[in-house]
Amino acid sequence: MRHGFLKADNRQNEGNQPVSTHPNTNPGLIEKLKAVDSPTLSNAIETLKLRPHAEGFTPLQVRCLFPELGRMCGYAVTAHVETVTQMHPTRESTFLELFQSVDDSPKPAVVVFQEIGGHGDYAAHCGEVMATIFTRLGAAGLVSDCGVRDVPEVRALRFHYFARGAVVSHASFRIVRVGVPVQVHGLAIQPGDLLHGDENGLLKIPHAACDNLFAAVERVRTREKKLMDSVRGPGFCVDELKGRFIE
Repeated sequence: MRHGFLKADNRQNEGNQPVSTHPNTNPGLIEKLKAVDSPTLSNAIETLKLRPHAEGFTPLQVRCLFPELGRMCGYAVTAHVETVTQMHPTRESTFLELFQSVDDSPKPAVVVFQEIGGHGDYAAHCGEVMATIFTRLGAAGLVSDCGVRDVPEVRALRFHYFARGAVVSHASFRIVRVGVPVQVHGLAIQPGDLLHGDENGLLKIPHAACDNLFAAVERVRTREKKLMDSVRGPGFCVDELKGRFIE
């Protein structure tokens, strides 16, 4: 049964992956990015000198909970949420605004939540119901600065979770505001930012990098292959690293 806010062009293909005809979607770019692991993309972005090397990725607190699903890549749909404290009322309208934003987003979408309440260790930001709705609307996964729940059920949906861990109760979860800049453990994310994640962590890809990114990936791979071929060779010694280890 379709929800009233689900558009006909956001369908699921046989692989349970989001499909969309949104004019801003670039499925070729997304598939090319998913063919590269996150650390290699990180190294390639560094060579483009678009931001400091210590920016653009999440710390240890954000874990890929379903590494068996492979890589996640998509466009951020952001919201501030509040789970335990009750500074803001629970309103259906903000939930519907969030769902509409996912529906309207370029695809695949990635939902990103920042907890603004005072008890982040108790916060569960998504479960089976929300994940099912997000999947139907074309989202590939969710990024949270806190916890999630319904882990087996969401894994079965093949919906990615990037979060600190699992929390059993949704407490008094509410959507406070949608489409705002958020921070996930120091990583600033704007609506529409391009995110890439795998078992190594989560990375923000600058839109300015996309034109030159894959050439940079090939340069990184070529350099690393030459170095590793030398290291694995029969006559390897430390002298072979001189002038080659740091460039």
